[in-house]
This record gives sequence, C-alpha cells and structure tokens, in this order.
Amino acid sequence: MNTSDFDKQITIPTTAHKINRDYPVPESIGPYKVEALLEKGGMSFLYLAIHPTTKDPIAIKALFPEFLSNPEMVQRFLREAAIIALADHPNIVKLYGQGEWSGGLYIAMEFIQGISLRQYLLRNLISLKHALELVMEISMALCHLHAHGVIHRDLKPENILITESGGVKVIDFGISQLLADDGESEEGSKRRLIGTPIYMSPEQKENPESTSYPSDIYSLGIITYELALGKLSHGQIHLSIMPKGLQKILTKTLQKQPENRYQDVVDFMTDVSTYLHSPALLKENKELDPLSDLSESLREAQLCLVPHTPPVWPQIEIGMATYKSLGIASLYHDFFRLPTDTYGIIIGEPSIKGPPGIVYASVLRGMVRALSQLTTQPQEMATVLNELLLEDVMKQSFSFSYLVLDCPNNVFRFISCMCGRLWRIKANSATLIPIISENSALGMQTHSTYTQIEEAWNVGETLLFYASLGTLAEVDQSIFSQENLEKTLMEIPLDSSPQKQVETILRKAKVSLSRLSDERSVVLLSLKRKS
Repeated sequence: MNTSDFDKQITIPTTAHKINRDYPVPESIGPYKVEALLEKGGMSFLYLAIHPTTKDPIAIKALFPEFLSNPEMVQRFLREAAIIALADHPNIVKLYGQGEWSGGLYIAMEFIQGISLRQYLLRNLISLKHALELVMEISMALCHLHAHGVIHRDLKPENILITESGGVKVIDFGISQLLADDGESEEGSKRRLIGTPIYMSPEQKENPESTSYPSDIYSLGIITYELALGKLSHGQIHLSIMPKGLQKILTKTLQKQPENRYQDVVDFMTDVSTYLHSPALLKENKELDPLSDLSESLREAQLCLVPHTPPVWPQIEIGMATYKSLGIASLYHDFFRLPTDTYGIIIGEPSIKGPPGIVYASVLRGMVRALSQLTTQPQEMATVLNELLLEDVMKQSFSFSYLVLDCPNNVFRFISCMCGRLWRIKANSATLIPIISENSALGMQTHSTYTQIEEAWNVGETLLFYASLGTLAEVDQSIFSQENLEKTLMEIPLDSSPQKQVETILRKAKVSLSRLSDERSVVLLSLKRKS
C-alpha cells in the first residue's frame, strides 16, 4: 500500500450494514429541549439544545440508533463521556450531562461558537507569534489530558476549535484512551487503524493500540508545523523551511521512535515558551514572513476599532453584546460623551471588506472623533462626513448610523444611512416600536440630503439598537426581525437589565449567525433611561 492509499483509509470504526441516518429531529433529549440539528458525524448526531436551568445553548451528541447493538461503539461513546467529565479545563469542551433517552445514548456538552483550526488556517494570515500562542493553548489542554491519564489519539485541526474570542477548545474524544482501561474494549479492533493518518505517529500507524503520550506529542508537532507554516501541510513536512529556533523543537517532536521524542508535553511547552519570548522569534519572523507582521498589526488594529465594554453614563444603563466573526471584519462602533449631558453612539462600516476595510474604518473613526465635539445633530454629522468622504482620495462609501441621547431635553436623535435599526420599548413592555430612518450611504452622492429622527425618550424607556456589519442577507433580517426579538424579550422578566436583554437575544441568534458569512459582525445595544 502506498502513502496516498494509506492516507485515504477509513479510520473511524463503522458497521458493515448501511446506516439509516434520516431520523426526525427530536423535541427533547433527556432534560434538554432540542432546537436544531447541527451536523451528522461518523457515529452520532450533533444537536443544538437549551439548558433547562441556565437557558444557555448546549450541544448534544446522540449515538446513531443502529450502533446501540454494537458493544464496541457503545463502549467508545460511554468512554468519551467519561473522558470529557474527567477533563475539566478551559481549553477542553465541558460536559453538562450524559445518559439514556428514548432514542438511545446522549452526551450533553458545551456549545462552542467558533470554527475549526483547519478552517482558521484556510481563512486567516497567521503570524508566527500568534501561531505559537495557539500552540501553547493546545499544549495546555493536552497537558491536562495526560495528567489525567488520557491519550487523545486523534489530535488534528478538525478537532481543535478556535472560539469567537480567539481561544482554543479541544474536542472529539471518540477514540481517546484511558491508560487505566484494561484493554478488553479494544480487543475487537486490534490492528484497525484508529486516528487520522497525516497526524498519526509512526507507532500508531504500525499498531493502533500502541499509543502513548509521545504519540499525542507527535500529532501536536504536525499541528505546530502547520501553524508556523500558515497552511495545511497535506502530509508534506520540510523542517528546513521552519524558523531556526523552531527547527530543533520540531525535530525532537517528530522523531520516528517515541523514546526519542519529548516524553512529557510540559518539556515541549517549556521549549516553545522559551522561543516564543526570545529575541530570535521577532528576527526570524521578519526574515521568513514579512506578511506576519502585517497580520499581527491588523489583529491589533481590529481590536482597537471597537470598545470591549460599554461606558458608564450616569443617566443611562447600557447593555452591549457583540458577535465577531473570526475573519478580518471592518467593524467600527464607538461611544462619545458630548457637551451638556448628551451622549452619542456611532456604528459604521466601509463598503470594502477584509484587511483594507480596517484601514478605511480607521480613517472614518478619525473623522468621526474630530466631528463629534462640534455637533450633536446626526443630520449635520452625516452631511459633513459625506462631503469629506467624497473629497478623500480613498473614494470609499460607508454605511453609517448615529444615535444621540439628549437627556436634558428628554429626546433622542437618530439617523441611519444603510446601517442599523432602532426600536423603542416603553417601560414594563416587551413591544418594540420601530424607529424608521432611511438614508443613502455616505460617500456616494454629492449634496445628499439626510433626514434624522427626533423623538421623546422618557425615564424607564429602553432603546434597542442593532446593526449588522456585513452583507445584510434575508436570513440575517429574519434572525433580528421584530417578531423574533419580541418573542425573545417575552421569555425574560420585563424588569431584566439591559445586559440580560442583549445577551439573551444574541445567544439565541448565534447559531444562525455562525452559518452565515465569515466576515459578519453584529452589534446589539440596549439603552435604558434611568433619570
């Protein structure tokens, strides 16, 4: 068998007969209400469900009914639940429950908003520094597993998730091994290939049951190579193209004989950490990949464009929730304290996406910050910005919205230029009153006329301000439709805090949002007038 044929082998145990997987989505599994089917795996369904106590979204893995009569598959499924329960670590998926239901066996786990490391590598330019930071997080998860006697045996980019906050979560323990096992459960699968060939150690390919801690470390070495390379290797490893400081580490990690590798992942982490914090890293990073510096700068610039927490304004209680894709999104929103107890909120997005969009959004930010202290009228702000953008050499149009909260006069002023929607909610009510503002985007037409909305805003009333940055698809509009928003608000007490409101709305929307464009971002604000 040649290498190409070997790498195409089926590596997950299956049954010989045809499997019927067209089952209807159940209403509930155990105590959990099922919302939707997320995906079908090799041996189980993955459902989105709601936790009965916290109301948070969770993921439920349910074994295919056809496998219930297969002792090996049942044993693997039960072992996976035991391993997840054992591995309580921030970089490992969390277990909420497990048990039997009318359809068989299930595992209730943390729902992780994010994409696989494989997708992340395909979509993003990753600096060497950031790559090694991700390696350290993966290593910490592996260290925790090994400390509890667990060998993952299938560590690969598909089984590592990058969360929406940029963190790491290791998942899928379907073929993991507890060293405390007596081995009887594996007897029927001796010599069967278990794992994913490209990431498997030589000894695991030779004998699937001969894995040990260095086997996982070998898989981690391949992942480290790919992260440093900035793309998938497809099984082609050339250590000579790696940074010199990393070559020595990877050479030891990828030794053919397990006894010649790192025996403990802690030693691997120590060497990676030393290199990560050495002067050599910066020098080699610049020599090997000048674009890496640009990638790191763009990441930092993106973080600077948006506030991470809302400001504290004495007369207004603010709730803020954001959804940020893992791609490079040109999201820009900002808060301003204006003269005479007046406050402003800006949301904007350039017409061009990706890395150039961050540059253009930064230009808009500078213009807005300069103008914000000169006027509290959204109409005037839009008019001046439009003329400035038309004269600017970048020749970009922007969707834009500006909300001014004028507490002394008990009014709000609002303008939307193809960006954002606003609703007013009266005290002790869940009914949304839409505030309609329709204007053309900025930077498109000379002498455009912009119209602002001005309405009363009384103590106890709330403004719900939503903007989607990215292509506003029909499905996006349905997610945040007035009907869906009101339905969500009815599910929580009327006196809930603004933060509770937006967190509940966005939590219910995240699953649908994750299936949309990778460049999508959402800003959701709830603004309650206190005095």
